[in-house]
Amino acid sequence: MSKNAKITIGIMAHVDAGKTTLSEQFLFRANVIRKAGRVDHGDTFLDGNEMERNRGITIFSKEAELTLGEHRLVLLDTPGHVDFSAEAERCLSVMDYCILLISAPEGIKNHTLVLWKLLAEKGIPTFLFVNKIDQFTDGDNKDTDEIWLSKKNELLEQIRKQLSAEAVDFSALPTERGRDFWEEIAMCDEGVMERFLEAESLWEEKSAGEKKKENFFSEQMKDCSFGNLIRERKLFPVFFGSALKEISLDAFFEEFAACIESKSFPEQFGAKVFKISRDGQGQRMLHVRITGGSLGVREEIAFWDKDGEEKRKEKVNQLRILSGGGFTSVDQAEAGDVVAILGPTLGSAGEGLGFEKEGSAPSMVPVLGYQVTAGPEVPQPLLLEKLRVIEEENPELSVQYEEEKKQILIRLMGRVQTEILKSQMEQRFGISIELDEGQVLYRETIEDTVEGVGHFEPLRHYAEVHLLLEPLERGKGIELKSKVSTDFLATNWQRLILQHLSEKQHRGVLTGSPITDMRITVVAGKAHPKHTEGGDFRQATYRAVRQGLMQAGSLLLEPYYRLQITVPTPLIGRVLSELDQRAGSGRAESIGEETSLIIAKAPVATVRNFAADLAAFSGGRGQVQMQFAGYETCHNTQEVIESRGYDPERDIRNRADSVFVSHGSSLIVPWDEVFMHMDLELVTKEKNEDAFAAPIGPAGGMSQSAGEDELREIFEKTFKSSWEGRREEVKQLNARTVKAPKPDPYDGFQQTAQKPREEVLLIDGYNLLFAHEELSKLAKENLDAARGRLLDLLGDYQGTGSGRMIVVFDAYKTEGGRIHKQDHHNLEVVFTKEQQTADMYIEKTVHELGKKARVSVVTSDGLEQIVASAKGALLFSSREFLRQMEDRKQRIRDEYLSRPSGNINPIQGL
Repeated sequence: MSKNAKITIGIMAHVDAGKTTLSEQFLFRANVIRKAGRVDHGDTFLDGNEMERNRGITIFSKEAELTLGEHRLVLLDTPGHVDFSAEAERCLSVMDYCILLISAPEGIKNHTLVLWKLLAEKGIPTFLFVNKIDQFTDGDNKDTDEIWLSKKNELLEQIRKQLSAEAVDFSALPTERGRDFWEEIAMCDEGVMERFLEAESLWEEKSAGEKKKENFFSEQMKDCSFGNLIRERKLFPVFFGSALKEISLDAFFEEFAACIESKSFPEQFGAKVFKISRDGQGQRMLHVRITGGSLGVREEIAFWDKDGEEKRKEKVNQLRILSGGGFTSVDQAEAGDVVAILGPTLGSAGEGLGFEKEGSAPSMVPVLGYQVTAGPEVPQPLLLEKLRVIEEENPELSVQYEEEKKQILIRLMGRVQTEILKSQMEQRFGISIELDEGQVLYRETIEDTVEGVGHFEPLRHYAEVHLLLEPLERGKGIELKSKVSTDFLATNWQRLILQHLSEKQHRGVLTGSPITDMRITVVAGKAHPKHTEGGDFRQATYRAVRQGLMQAGSLLLEPYYRLQITVPTPLIGRVLSELDQRAGSGRAESIGEETSLIIAKAPVATVRNFAADLAAFSGGRGQVQMQFAGYETCHNTQEVIESRGYDPERDIRNRADSVFVSHGSSLIVPWDEVFMHMDLELVTKEKNEDAFAAPIGPAGGMSQSAGEDELREIFEKTFKSSWEGRREEVKQLNARTVKAPKPDPYDGFQQTAQKPREEVLLIDGYNLLFAHEELSKLAKENLDAARGRLLDLLGDYQGTGSGRMIVVFDAYKTEGGRIHKQDHHNLEVVFTKEQQTADMYIEKTVHELGKKARVSVVTSDGLEQIVASAKGALLFSSREFLRQMEDRKQRIRDEYLSRPSGNINPIQGL
């Protein structure tokens, strides 16, 4: 176990809060630099990059070593601009403590809240430093300055309300901390509270004169450790000062040093990679913190894949301790050290080495995608190669090459990062690039649990995979796991399936956008003892994902921003109106005499230019900060789907069909027919017949418990336009497919009449009507007459047996938006509510009746057939049913004519 290891301190804040200035004061007081630099003078120790000095902001995280009191520290100065949030977030994995800055004039900003949430998730002890108080006081008599005291109380209240109630003001000197201070400390921990109550009992016994003379509580509570409370995140000290004017800094540094302590590390080697960069000679550097054991030059580091298998070992050529723009080479790095490793070609930001596990991906991700181009003198492969270098240092860029369109796409956070990327490419590689206007990066998820099946069996190959796709709450990403017993599928095949699931960014079926917020579980699989190869499971896995997505009720998601808007008070109404027009919502958080604060949330797509519009109609007096707030349901799904024009069945790189073998040759089976050919049974079908009931296409919200109003609204927004074209394709596929003859549904009624389960036949009325040649012609002249004739035919058919027959017509004779039902002889006739389709009504009815009745459905709608089948209904196409009607008519006629007096057909018109 290492002792007296270095402590890593991170400084974080929103842009322009004074992080770099405070870092300079740390280094100056530790005698690392002779003079504290200033950002506006361009002479800071840590911001040595030309782009940083020109812009006056931190773009790249920097580290420096110093000594504070008895502690050896590694100081991390992180970017504050929201465009470089991912860079700052990666540093969290190696921090022991964080100093979170808040600008006194601006208060808590959007980005402050995001950073606070990340610190809480990582469990990092945090100190709060309210900077720039010099704008309210000169520091000489701030405690008696009424303006400052008012502002200070306002800031404390804001901190306790928005960050933590355990935030305690530490600005008073230790000898001046009285009862109120210790009472606030006691509220953070039960043990301290007991000690405080004991002290208070003693204090009550003191005379008034003794209470005034003695700093009683500080004396009684002096043994209480702030350090333990801070490490356990039960206490968050708040300091007030000015890094630029050096107000209250000595007291802050002294208290800070007294409250921190170094960790103990294990002897086994471990390290966390938090950054990739290159030195002036282009040598690749892994920035790591050693979290256990030690690492020496010429030692080898093992790099592992996601399955825990070793890729290869690589030798350490050099170890550097960085400080600002310089470095010191060392032969060995101990636990707690932050070093740059030169030599390895593997390793990426967020990766764990040794016993450390791989870290989580950054939560702050780009929401805008751009096409990158360069001049004709730059070959596209060269441009792609150089962008890959930048991507390695900034993984969030996610450089992609679209083979079909021969174009390079990247992802960026915003305008500033766009400009920085251009500068980087020009300065480092001499390549001038251009980016288009960019487009919003959408995501897709599902609303229903489905089982996807993929089968890959060309000659001498074999694999079948069953995946359970389940929706997760927003922001959960993709979770992968396996629930297959090794008795049925060997461990190596299961690992291979999980690897194939994670190696690719799977695309949704609405717009081809990446999928998210989904748990994918391997629930069944099959391999052939001789013919299965690794690539077979890749194909089967990809197809299983896709086949599941084609079944599921898909939902389009779009990124949202959280907006913090400061405007002149008279413009509150105008701003809220603007937000409403942009599909956003907001509220006035605080209203002042001159300016007011509005907190809002809106889609990125609608507020990309809001800052410019706000400046225009407010005369430059309005300001807005926008922060990524996650993905939510798209506000204009239908419009986006139509504009993208994505056809999932024509996406040859993401196939939903499966490959089987038939008569010695390969047979490609469409995704909606795979269930009739697969070798393994559906796992979900065995467990719960209703579990597999999932609508096809973007029917977001079409769950079993959805109400009719919700179904109608969702269908109109996301279902109809996107999938109408596919309906005809499915019908054509069904028409070409030769299927085994099905029993007469009416015979089924008779055969099971004595069984307790009721027999129900659901008919899509207009689908059947237009499948009837004569009635279809009649409908063109008089739809009412054609519908009445169809009901007569069905009534005669129903009269020859038992069971319920329900005929459903789309949105006809609606009154006040309510469903209209009527009896026609022995039939139940339903006219759906306005805008509600027969498909929706039939699906809902199948679900309601499926558990207590034997349900059959008559329709030629391919999508409706699959949905009904998944819910356990027996299917008949409209033409099949018409043939059954004709067969029954003929059978009855023959039976009647075989009688001596049988010269009259009792079923006229059939």
